[in-house]
Amino acid sequence: MPKKKNNAKKAAAPAGGDDDWDALNEAPAGGESAPAAPAAEPAPAPDPEPEAGEPGGGEGQDAAAAFLSSMGEGASAAKKKDDKKKKKGKKKGGGGGDDEEKEAPKAQSKAGKAIAERLAKQRAEEERLAAEKAEQERAIREAEEAEARKEQEEKEKREAKLARKAAAREEAKKAGTYETKKQKEARLAAERRLKSMQDAGMLPPSGGRAASKVEKKKPKEVKPPPAPEPEPEPEPEPEPEAEVDDWEDAGDDAAVDEEEEDEADLEQKAKDEALRKAGAAFRKREEEKKAEEEKQAALEAEAAEMADKAAREAELKKRECRAKRLAREAAREADRSNDRLRSPICCIMGHVDTGKTKLLDRIRQTNVQDGEAGGITQQIGATLRGHQPLLDKLGYVDAIMGVGGEPQLKLPGLLVIDTPGHESFSNLRSRGSSLCDMAILVVDLMHGLEPQTLESISLLKRKRTPFVVALNKVDRCYDWKAVDGASIRETLKQQAANTLAEFESKKQKCCTELNEQGLNVALYWENDDPAATVSVVPTSAITGEGVPDLLRTVLSLTQQRLASHLAFSYNLQCTVLEVKVVEGLGATLDVILVNGCLHQGDTMVLCTQDGAIVTQARSLLTPPPSRETRVKSDLIKHEALEGAIGLKITGDSELTKVIPGTSIMVMHADDDVEDIKEEVMKDVSGLVDTLATEAKGVTVQASTLGALEALLEFLRNPGKDRQGKERPPIPVFSATVGPIHKKDVIRAAIMAQKGHDEFACILGFDVPVDPDAQTYADKNGVKIFTAEIIYHLETHFTTHLDAIMEQRRDDARNVAVFPSTFKISPRHVFNQKDPIIVGGTVTDGILKVGTPLCIPHLGFLDIGVVQSIEINSKDVTTARKGTECAIRIVNASNPTMTYGRQFDDKHDLFSKLNRASIDALKKYFKDDMTDDDWRLVIKLKKVFSVI
Repeated sequence: MPKKKNNAKKAAAPAGGDDDWDALNEAPAGGESAPAAPAAEPAPAPDPEPEAGEPGGGEGQDAAAAFLSSMGEGASAAKKKDDKKKKKGKKKGGGGGDDEEKEAPKAQSKAGKAIAERLAKQRAEEERLAAEKAEQERAIREAEEAEARKEQEEKEKREAKLARKAAAREEAKKAGTYETKKQKEARLAAERRLKSMQDAGMLPPSGGRAASKVEKKKPKEVKPPPAPEPEPEPEPEPEPEAEVDDWEDAGDDAAVDEEEEDEADLEQKAKDEALRKAGAAFRKREEEKKAEEEKQAALEAEAAEMADKAAREAELKKRECRAKRLAREAAREADRSNDRLRSPICCIMGHVDTGKTKLLDRIRQTNVQDGEAGGITQQIGATLRGHQPLLDKLGYVDAIMGVGGEPQLKLPGLLVIDTPGHESFSNLRSRGSSLCDMAILVVDLMHGLEPQTLESISLLKRKRTPFVVALNKVDRCYDWKAVDGASIRETLKQQAANTLAEFESKKQKCCTELNEQGLNVALYWENDDPAATVSVVPTSAITGEGVPDLLRTVLSLTQQRLASHLAFSYNLQCTVLEVKVVEGLGATLDVILVNGCLHQGDTMVLCTQDGAIVTQARSLLTPPPSRETRVKSDLIKHEALEGAIGLKITGDSELTKVIPGTSIMVMHADDDVEDIKEEVMKDVSGLVDTLATEAKGVTVQASTLGALEALLEFLRNPGKDRQGKERPPIPVFSATVGPIHKKDVIRAAIMAQKGHDEFACILGFDVPVDPDAQTYADKNGVKIFTAEIIYHLETHFTTHLDAIMEQRRDDARNVAVFPSTFKISPRHVFNQKDPIIVGGTVTDGILKVGTPLCIPHLGFLDIGVVQSIEINSKDVTTARKGTECAIRIVNASNPTMTYGRQFDDKHDLFSKLNRASIDALKKYFKDDMTDDDWRLVIKLKKVFSVI
């Protein structure tokens, strides 16, 4: 048994440390004390003190228990440890385990109570410290608030004090007693100097002798002794805050004194400070501006470098694409063959009214001539004559001429272009001759060569175009017997001798005139050398005689001499003839497809006044067979067309800007657009100058751009009208294509606003006028002249211009003074005064009624105004140089002007000129003046010092 007790004691020793952990587990987490042990149980013996280093003994265990309790982990950790130790004791101890388990609750209750007490004391201490800290913070906060209130009160006192001093200063200023600090110092210094001078005896005492006398008279007042002042009570020692107040008051006084400085100095300082700030701001802005400029320059340099690089790359690409394009065109040219020919283009040229359009009507068996205004061709028209109709014509001629076999015709057809013959349409003739492979020059047998015929010959020779001469109007020969549509050789055999003689005479006269132009000519059946001699074919457009012969001559010459030139090629050759706005189609181009192939939807590059444009061919339209492109008819739509053919291209509104006479190019996949644009714009040099407008002038509109070119050329070039009178050029302010709308009238009204009423008009060539536009024009004084013949437009405008100029002349008669000198005859003085009536001679210039007269040699003495002129007792309005006449002079401003008193016959009378009168003469009466009159104006300008 003793052995067991010893073992129990040994086992109880380590159990004491474990009991602390168990008690810690039993202690409440919130620090509440553990419940007291039951009173029946005896108090346990005090725990043995743990040895150093043991986990359950001393302060280390208390601290660990408190820490674990605060973390909420003490109970679980202690319990786990206790379980381990119990298991270990069971293994080692054996039977003593039950007694230890009974004693354990007692030990655990005591330890838990002690730990709970310690935790409560610790928590109470923490609460006390927290309360003390809160109290200190409250006291500090109250002190700070009191200090802030005190500072605010002191600040308000200082501000009130400063306000009182400022108010006192203002009152002193108003009363005139205010002194600045410098003024005070100056006054005090002056008083000190004065006192020192008085003390030195340099100045009498203040008041002088009078003051001393007064002082003697005054009885000396006996002043009672001053009452003793009460002794001041001892003041308590000032607190530190009072010293602060004294310092602040002193600071306030100093601030007031500083404010009393010279205001001029303060203003100067403010100005200096403002200037300094402005200078600093200016320097800053300059620096920023300089930095920005440098940055901008760097950006521009970088952009320029990038642009140069892009330009170099674009130029390189353009050169590569150009090389590819030229190689492609060269390959296509090499593939051309005489076995496949295109239709030749034949241009009909000649003077007006020679029968060109009527002759073409016979060729295509239509009647366009009757549909043209005045029978005058105003536009270029193109007609394609097919292969079979031409073959029929040739067979008819060969049968008449006795040529055996089938006619050999390789050409697919004949494209004929009709050009105007008027002088104004030289641009259209030039355009047509540039296109044609072959030309027909129509000459009137009755009149021979005329001006436009000569111009056509010049164009053909300059462009080396082969042509034949059609001697038209043979049916005008006396007693001509017509055979409708017959060969001319067959018809001539049926004519009478006198008719043949007249024909021979007229024909020989025309041939001689052609020889004078350097041309060798012969009748086509007598021409043995077509290459060197021009064939002449007599024709009649009315009866159709000679037309088959003309066709045969043209086709044979073309097929024999131009076969290589007419070989078909896929290189596109397409030229714009006209630009039109067609109702239902919009903007259209009438073009001649000379060679190559054009497809619907092709990307085209065209010339305009603003540069090259890129657009698409919306549709390709052609008239029915043997019909003109300019004649309204049902058009046929095509997917693709090959040359040569005349067609109409529709597209967007940009087509209205295209310049006629320029080429059309088509973009391919490997082409560079800039290269194509440069190539296209080579044709535009002369046409842009033609369409240029001026700052003032008339508004011009035409149906097509080609007709507009002709009208502009007619208006701008001076010439003679139909009465033979010189016609000055007419300036053009605006030129457009299409009908006249309200916007065009508004544009024309600008001239009236600028004071050019004569140009406030619209000249419409073959265009309709919108009703709204006409109404607006009538309200705003804009004249609209329309005509289908170009010469009628010129007549309308000149009539309008003459009416306006006549009105202006009437208005300017009161201002214009014609130059004249008048010599008084002393023997013909009929009345010397009011009115003055004298006779004499007009020695120079023109004397008119209303002319003011003066004598420069008498100080520019105003004699009066000519009221009437009599020649041979007849009243006239004008007397020219060398005319003897009597004049009546009235001087309304000086009725006492008397001949023989203020003036006599010793001095000539001069017209009184000035700058306004000379300008009026130049502008409105130039036609009434001769060269001698203008020379007299120059002399009188010097006499009257007119600048």
